[in-house]
Amino acid sequence: MATATPTAGCTARHGTVHDGRGGKASSPVPEPDPPQPPAPSPKHAGPVLAVKIDNVGAARPQTGLNAADIVYTEQVEGGLSRLIALYATRLPPVVGPVRSARESDLELLRQFDRPTLAFSGAQKKLLPLIEAAPLSAKTPDAKPDAYFRGTAKPAPHNLYLRPGRLLGSASGADALTTGFHYGPAPAGGRAETSRTVRYPAARFTFTWSAGRHGWKVAMDGRPAVTTDGGQVVPATVVVQHVRVRRSDLHDALGNYTPYTETVGSGKAEVLRDGRVYDATWKRPSAADGTRFTAADGTDVNFARGQVWVVFTSDR
Repeated sequence: MATATPTAGCTARHGTVHDGRGGKASSPVPEPDPPQPPAPSPKHAGPVLAVKIDNVGAARPQTGLNAADIVYTEQVEGGLSRLIALYATRLPPVVGPVRSARESDLELLRQFDRPTLAFSGAQKKLLPLIEAAPLSAKTPDAKPDAYFRGTAKPAPHNLYLRPGRLLGSASGADALTTGFHYGPAPAGGRAETSRTVRYPAARFTFTWSAGRHGWKVAMDGRPAVTTDGGQVVPATVVVQHVRVRRSDLHDALGNYTPYTETVGSGKAEVLRDGRVYDATWKRPSAADGTRFTAADGTDVNFARGQVWVVFTSDR
């Protein structure tokens, strides 16, 4: 098993915000009291919001995670994990802690129509790729009034986003052009009450809760809770087996960034309603969504509610 290595700082465009070592804000804003989530927006009104969220121990508990429609998990340097939270039907008042982008995020986000990507910064060699990508990049340099430094955690694990200052209102469900299908549970499947997915230096465990009608999330052996919404309990968990290769980019310590390939095809398991369903995933091109099908070619429906997609190496 690989040894976890801290990720070096990733610099935003003008160098005023650093992913690995953030300075103090001129007027720190305390983390807010737990807010009531806004009502979901039913119609498409603009781009989906993607937020890169810190997921090391010092960054937890996170804020605003329960409001996400989709949460992707990815492997980063040192075998650690990071989250990408997608917001379309509602925007929480605050999300974070926010961290840096990775090269494979650009491929993943191509399935959305010019999404807004909120992140703390990126490696210098990655910045031109982000600029050329069909998305709206919003760092603290680009939109300083949308970010603030909290006081409950040390830097760099204390950068937070006010989503409403980036989009104004939720984009609506039509912005989620992922290819996912929602509806009644498929036929068959196997009873399963717990599933663990391991990275070299991180692990996710999903435990079925009939009372919550969802999968209680634990990260690195601890329940995943938020500052504003209690425990994280998605309705559907997708374990998607992908190729994770070495990127050409690396941090200042020489740790190469894993690149998660999300275009192609492979096997997957869909967890819903206390059962697991074997599936095949297929995404022909970066502009396409990802379709999950059963052996007979029919779509594997997800349960209504939050979806977690856990990318795991097939090698």
